[in-house]
Amino acid sequence: MKRMKKELALLLIFTMLLSFTGLTPASADQETPMSSSTTYVMLYIDKPDAFVNNKKVTLDAPATILKEKTFVPAKFLGDTFGMKVEWNDKTRQITMETPTAKIMLDPDNKSVWINGYWQSFDTAAAIINGRLMIKLTWLADYMGAKYTYNDELRRVEVLHVKPQKGIYNPNSGNSRPVAKFTFAKDSYKIGEPVKYVDLSYDPDAEGIVNYQWTGKQEAFFTPGTYPISLVVSDAHGNKSDVYTRNLVITNDTYLDNVEYPIYMKPVGSYIKTDWSTLWGKFWELPQLTKQVTEDRSRKLLVSDSPEEFTEKGILYQDEVEGKGRLYADHVNGTQQKLTMAILAKNMTDKPVTVKTTNKGEVWPSVYANLIGNEATVDFLLNDPHDESFTIPPKQTFVYKQMPDFYPGQGVNLFYDVETDGKVQFSFVADTEISQNSALLPLLAFNGHVRGTFPVSQVNWNIDATNFNKPSRIIIGDGQTDPFQPGNDPMRKLDVKNEGNYGVVYKIHADKPRKMAVMILAMGGIFKGPFKINGDMRLVPQSGVLTAFDGMQILAKTTGKEDALDIEFSPPAGSAFPIELIFYPLDDRETH
Repeated sequence: MKRMKKELALLLIFTMLLSFTGLTPASADQETPMSSSTTYVMLYIDKPDAFVNNKKVTLDAPATILKEKTFVPAKFLGDTFGMKVEWNDKTRQITMETPTAKIMLDPDNKSVWINGYWQSFDTAAAIINGRLMIKLTWLADYMGAKYTYNDELRRVEVLHVKPQKGIYNPNSGNSRPVAKFTFAKDSYKIGEPVKYVDLSYDPDAEGIVNYQWTGKQEAFFTPGTYPISLVVSDAHGNKSDVYTRNLVITNDTYLDNVEYPIYMKPVGSYIKTDWSTLWGKFWELPQLTKQVTEDRSRKLLVSDSPEEFTEKGILYQDEVEGKGRLYADHVNGTQQKLTMAILAKNMTDKPVTVKTTNKGEVWPSVYANLIGNEATVDFLLNDPHDESFTIPPKQTFVYKQMPDFYPGQGVNLFYDVETDGKVQFSFVADTEISQNSALLPLLAFNGHVRGTFPVSQVNWNIDATNFNKPSRIIIGDGQTDPFQPGNDPMRKLDVKNEGNYGVVYKIHADKPRKMAVMILAMGGIFKGPFKINGDMRLVPQSGVLTAFDGMQILAKTTGKEDALDIEFSPPAGSAFPIELIFYPLDDRETH
């Protein structure tokens, strides 16, 4: 007998678990009412068919009669009427909450507790065919529902009016706010921006200070029905009830998940991608046609080797007569504080004037990407600059001198100069800068860029008017964008400016079509500025950018501009090549 009782108890627990893990209407058409106050349910004795507000559903456990009493599926009615019915696996008890009672059913001990008062389990519930059933007369009293039974039709009808909670608290003299919203349309396409219309309010007219959304997204990229919920709070911390609406996303496509951020995000935004998207959508894009011209009016002196010097000396040295650009990028690899300077020696028998027309400089820093970015920003700003001095014949002046340069720190410098005679410029690192610094030894080349190059500016005229597919131009690959040739007089060798550091790119497009322009860092870490129609754009706004991270939107055109002008110079510390991706747009973002 004890064994039978034990087995019966185990069976009871097992069936109770089944009832709470599987007892939901089998029909996919069932919906739980969210806003209607009245719910009308019809159940047929010993039949699985039922109706909720005249909508047919199929039950796992039908209503039945036991000992001349009608029993109904508890979980179904609880869900339908919006009441909590839960199984606690730890305590092996069932809890139910109705508007007037907290009910706990304990099948192990054959007990039911209602608001703390005990009664026998059998007076309220039963396990029938593995499902928890509740006596209808008993449950209706606590649910506040009305029911009728038609003996001829063997049909049970239950009418439940959901009581409305008040929002005013007389103890605090304040009301809870009300959360409410709608959508601007009945349904949206895949990738179509969803417009949420906020209808929430605070009855006390104090205002709503916090919105807590669940499920809200700018757009959805899989068709289906999505529940969106909102809770709002006022300044007193009073929270509203949860308000929920279902959003329908159709099978039609407005924008896919790749197009959406390109269309919808503003200039400067970051677009996160993955390798599959990059390979599938942005790798090996066709290149825009470009006409290239080179500006040879200003020679470029690049001092970048030894990039990290380990002793005092002359880093690079060459002559300028007329227009020149002085570019330096170095790191103090010694164990002592040094100073870096550029010396200017008049090589003629007459006074020579040196005029500075543009500059880009940054004080010593250990952050290599930062110094390259900041110096390039400074240079591309091209602020009005008119600085000049005159060097007596055969004399050496200090043209520029940096602050103290500590071990591990780096500098990056740009200067556009004009001379009316031959001047020798020497990039030097010394403990103390003087004219004697010109007598320091020439430091050996260690594999980075060093030399004098006749081209300091390239002009690309691109056709951005008539393309209809995503296209690109490549900067710094050494092939479609060749590295500029030059000469290193210290080694007496022909060299290449690998990376074209110090070169300014001016990219021009007449009558560009409507499009987005994005940067993709193909070669590795990138941090640097672009000047777009006169406006400075930082890439990225903070940190660094790599192809693993994604792309950044540099510009968007409307199709009505006369021209698009992009100005760029490869920043020190960044890797190349990079790609500028030109993505044609239509009018969908203004939908």
